[in-house]
Amino acid sequence: MKSKYKGIILIICSAFCFALMNAFVRLSGDLPSIQKSFFRNFVALIIAVGLFIKEKGSAKLPKGAGKFLLLRSILGTGGILCNFYAIDHLVLSDASMLNKMSPFFTILFSWLLLKEKLLPVEAIAVLTAFLGSMLVVKPSFDFSEFHASFAGLCGGICAGAAYAMVRILGTKGVNKTFIVLFFSGFSCLVTLPFLILDYHPMTWIQILTLIGAGAAAAGGQFSITSAYCYAPAREISVYDYSQIIFATALGFLFFREIPDKWSIMGYIIIIFAAVGMFWYHNFYTPKHPKI
Repeated sequence: MKSKYKGIILIICSAFCFALMNAFVRLSGDLPSIQKSFFRNFVALIIAVGLFIKEKGSAKLPKGAGKFLLLRSILGTGGILCNFYAIDHLVLSDASMLNKMSPFFTILFSWLLLKEKLLPVEAIAVLTAFLGSMLVVKPSFDFSEFHASFAGLCGGICAGAAYAMVRILGTKGVNKTFIVLFFSGFSCLVTLPFLILDYHPMTWIQILTLIGAGAAAAGGQFSITSAYCYAPAREISVYDYSQIIFATALGFLFFREIPDKWSIMGYIIIIFAAVGMFWYHNFYTPKHPKI
């Protein structure tokens, strides 16, 4: 039980760190999403390199792992760019909730790629969460209003697929710190040419907020990794949705944002789907090895 409580505390810390990262990204002002992504990942890269050296980790890849590591990096980079774009154009809690669709898409991609069994209750939860996300996205034929929400949803899809790649890499025994290091380095290399071609001068405040975003992102990433070392995801994953509470509070504190009634209804439906799946795996089928 002590390990479970440690896992719960760490995953709540991770949720706060990611909500803080989103707030820092918004506070950095009117900068291109690619520029924000580069500095966010550059800070995370420095931290990951330091930890990798300290751990004396191995960069050796098992046969067939390279393609999944590359896919994880491509999808993760796409997810960050979409998420940052959504953060800049949506209410902070809306952008955070759309990104939190990723666990449901991880289930789908794990079913498709890892051939993991998809139970009917999981399929219903995924569909319910997707319908809830539509209340947040609020599809419209007016593309100027819809594109930011769609980008946020795409960010959640990319993140879900990227986490499925991480699960594959984990089953192959790839070093977790090296996965973070490779992803951060890949993202920096991909965004660097665009940064050079379209660099926007930054004030010291903007530089400091982006450093803060990178530090918060690294804290969130390593906190959630540690959380799942203490307890299985099926027991603690629902607490990750505390990010919506933090995002709503930070959005109101810094930007005076209040989600509309449709978004709040969407939050409730998505969290209901997550709690329902949590309850199913922990109480109805406590021995089930999933989620």
